[in-house]
Amino acid sequence: PEGRKMSKRLGNLVDPHEVIDAHGADAFRWYYLASQQPWAGYRFSADTVGESVRQFLLTLWNTYSFFVLYANAADDDAAREPSEAEAALDRWLVSRLQATTEAVRDRLDDFDSTGAGKALAEYVDEMSNWYVRVSRRRFWEGDAAAFETLRHCLVETAKLLAPFIPFTADAIWLNLVHGAEPQLEASVHLEDFPEADAAARDVALEEGV
Repeated sequence: PEGRKMSKRLGNLVDPHEVIDAHGADAFRWYYLASQQPWAGYRFSADTVGESVRQFLLTLWNTYSFFVLYANAADDDAAREPSEAEAALDRWLVSRLQATTEAVRDRLDDFDSTGAGKALAEYVDEMSNWYVRVSRRRFWEGDAAAFETLRHCLVETAKLLAPFIPFTADAIWLNLVHGAEPQLEASVHLEDFPEADAAARDVALEEGV
């Protein structure tokens, strides 16, 4: 129960298996790793775990599902070239990925999973609620640059998220990298953890956007 100390004596313990059955193991992990600093104390309830699903995991999955839907329906003959502004938006998303990668590595090196999770949540929100929303028509019209940009960023984000949400990250990475063909020896957890590419970072562009 929220706001009360849990103890066996008080009879208010929450069965973790019930929470996992309701919301999934990844949601449980994300809540504990990324919601707040451990020393701040947790005001736990099953509803707070469900909120982590709605605010983050569904946003991530919907962005991935959007890519898969339109990538599968894309007509290669209808490919179009991006405008200058659209190309700048592609570079912005890749640049923000580098900034996020640097932030996640720095935070995890300091054992700050909450700070790393916050950086990842902000990036997923930007990817979904800015890049995809502004670029919808490009995907409808088969813009190859938009598809390649979003795929690259989803693949790298899955790698960054692997320690936090291992099952979801692996499902996204496997499908985007290997497609429908199962690969018994392939997993996002066997990949090197991403490193920021300074050459792909454009701070001025990030500030401008």
